[in-house]
This record gives sequence, structure tokens and C-alpha cells, in this order.
Amino acid sequence: MTQLQSALRGIVTEAMQIVAADEGINVEAVRAAVASGEAVIPLNLHHSNAHPVGVGRLFTTKINANLGRSVTHSGQGDELSKLAVALKAGADFVMDLSVGSDDLAAIRQGMLAASDRPLGTVPVYETISRLEGDIPQMNPEFLLEVIRAQAEQGVDFMTLHAGLLLKHIPLAMKRMMGIVSRGGAIMAEWMLANNAENPLYTHWDEVLDILVEHDVTVSLGDGLRPGCLADASDAAQFAELDVLGELVMRCRARGVQVMVEGPGHVPFDQIQLNMTRQQTVCHKAPFYVLGPVVTDIAPGYDHIVSAIGATAAATYGASLLCYVTPAEHLGLPDEEEVHQGCIAYKIAAHAGDVARGLPGARQRDDEMSRARAAFNWEEQFALSLDPERAKARWLKTRAFTDEAHDDDHCSMCGKQFCAVRTSRRIRELSKTLSR
Repeated sequence: MTQLQSALRGIVTEAMQIVAADEGINVEAVRAAVASGEAVIPLNLHHSNAHPVGVGRLFTTKINANLGRSVTHSGQGDELSKLAVALKAGADFVMDLSVGSDDLAAIRQGMLAASDRPLGTVPVYETISRLEGDIPQMNPEFLLEVIRAQAEQGVDFMTLHAGLLLKHIPLAMKRMMGIVSRGGAIMAEWMLANNAENPLYTHWDEVLDILVEHDVTVSLGDGLRPGCLADASDAAQFAELDVLGELVMRCRARGVQVMVEGPGHVPFDQIQLNMTRQQTVCHKAPFYVLGPVVTDIAPGYDHIVSAIGATAAATYGASLLCYVTPAEHLGLPDEEEVHQGCIAYKIAAHAGDVARGLPGARQRDDEMSRARAAFNWEEQFALSLDPERAKARWLKTRAFTDEAHDDDHCSMCGKQFCAVRTSRRIRELSKTLSR
């Protein structure tokens, strides 16, 4: 049985027990959330070394790191190195988005073996990569064959762009940026070239038959996500979202876990609206959001721009945040950019958890404050989201000062002007005067 089928029958699985222990909550609450579809635990039966991770508003906000080679750059070794960087930085999920290679299955197998976190894919990428000639020649039966092979290999969740329909394409062509999703663009071109409906939509029951057998979680792709602020919250985006809501119910009826992917570029003031609308239309299915990117004019800094939006998304309804790196819109990220993207999103996820008052979310912040007040530098580093960088930056200044071994201040204020030292004196003076 899938996690959803087990939960509906009142069965608490080992994965649910592990998630409950990790989150510090009652296991029955986990089972109930999975049963209702408000939480998912992506965990393919064949990914034996994967640690179960829960996604849903009941849990802490999770982050995903997108990896994978492009048609022009990187290979299996590079992506395995990036995978190690992402996992070390705290990625809860990873996706292999590799394209244009003869050894895609080998790359994916290497990542599955190396990752103790759930791994996702976009099967249409491999489908197109293995075909010769033009993209519109894609055979729907071959797409199903690729989905089946990836499920059997151990992929835990799959992005499937099944909600983008033929009637939506004219709406998207009115946009400034058109269709920016790779998967969405592939499906739209196929539909127009063949004058046929989305094959994933028309073959959805067959897709679910494959996924339920291996407990692969569906991640309903937003093929019409906005690619710039001008296209956000438009008719095309919300028309697809309505279809995704329908597909959520079909997944649940078949016993397949499902989450829904969300917009990429959204003005800050529209983020709450988008989160609320998705939760209503998609029956509280976990929302998996790319960013959102809140301004279009910061190439090289989009990990920061999108983390601003991701914090709001986590506050108002998202459960899983797909990271954006400094290389977004510019090129394939390297290891350092993967690291920066992960840390930016760990910050956003945690800030969102604090903002929504998730029990225990602020405990680490309070411990950090106590460590700062005590000038306990090692404790501060241990509590940091990026301990190595925090300590390295601290040591960088100390190496050039005459007080390298004096730990009761930092170089920002110096000993004489350190407000924390002054606060200590004020506290002691207050005690004296109150006697």
C-alpha cells in the first residue's frame, strides 16, 4: 500500500513514525494529515536508503535543491558533487533535472544511491532527450514507458505537467514571457503540433496505475507559471490551477500522494493571494513553490530576491520551497551557487516557520540570543545555519586585530562601544540600585 492508502485504513507506517519523531509531534497527527491529503511523505518502495520526510503545513517548511546536467554543461561526477553540497547544506529534497544525455538513467541511479533524501524528476525531460528529431514527435506511450522505468528505479516524486490543456495555450501566448516552464513548453508544443489534448491529462488513469504500484508521489507541475512580474496571477496561471485541483482529487481517489507546484515570479503583494487560492482550489494539497521571485531586475542575486518571496510563501501557505541559486536566469549553477541557494532557502523556510508560529520554531533563535549575550562564539557557530561560514568570517577579522584572544566583543563595535558589554554593566548597576 501507499502511504496514503495505509493512512486511510488507520495504519501507522514506519515512515510516519520517523516523520513524527523528526518533527516532534504525535504520530497519529501525521497519519491523519496524510490520510486527508494535507501532507505527503514521498518515498518510493525501491529507494531503500531514503530517509522519510514529511511535507505539509503540520510540519516544518522543507526545501528542495534542483540539480542535473544541461545539454551543454556538467556530467554525472559534477552533479554528484553538487548533490553532496546540497545535502550538507540541509536540502530536504533533491531533483535530478538532467537533460540531453545518453546516460540519464546512470546519472539518476548515482544520485539515488548517494542521496538519503527523497529524489524527484521530470519524466518528460528524459522522454525528449531519448528521442531523435523534433519534440512534437513524442509518443505518449513512450512517455508512459519512461514514467514506469523511473518509478521502478526508485524515483520518489515526479513533476507531471498534466494540468496545461490545449485551451490554455492562447491565454499563455498573450503574455510578455509566454511559457517559461520547460515541461510546460514541451507539452504545449506537442499539443499544437498534433492538434491533440495533453497526453498526460488524457492518460492520467494509466499514469496513476504506474505510480500507485511504487508509491511515487505526484508533484503536479505548473506549466503555466509566470516567468515575470507582468504575467503573474493571470488567466492562464489560474486556469491551469483549476485543472490541478481536479487532478488532486483523482490522485487521492486512486491512493496516490499528491502535491501541487506553484508560481515562479510574483510581486510581493500578490503572494498571499496565490497561497490562499491554491489551498482552496487544490483542497489543501501541500504547495511546492519556486521562489517566488519578487523582482525581475537582480540577475546574480536571485537567490536573495526569491528568498524574500519564499519567506512570505512559507508564512501564508507553502510547505516546500524550491531553491533558486545566484545562477538563475544566467546559467547552470556550480557547487558554490548550490550552497548559497540552499542556505538562502533554509533561512526563508525557518523565517516562515517562526512567522506562522509553528511550535518550537523559535527555540533555536532564542538559544542563539543567549549564546550571543554570553559571547559564546562556538555555541553561536553550532546554532548557525551555515556554521563553517560564520566561523570563517569571525576568524577573518580576528586575524588582523591586536585582541585576537579577547572574546567579549567583536570588531563591529570594539570593546569600548560594545552594546552587549554595556548592557551587562547596566544590568549589574540596576541590581545595585534596586537593593
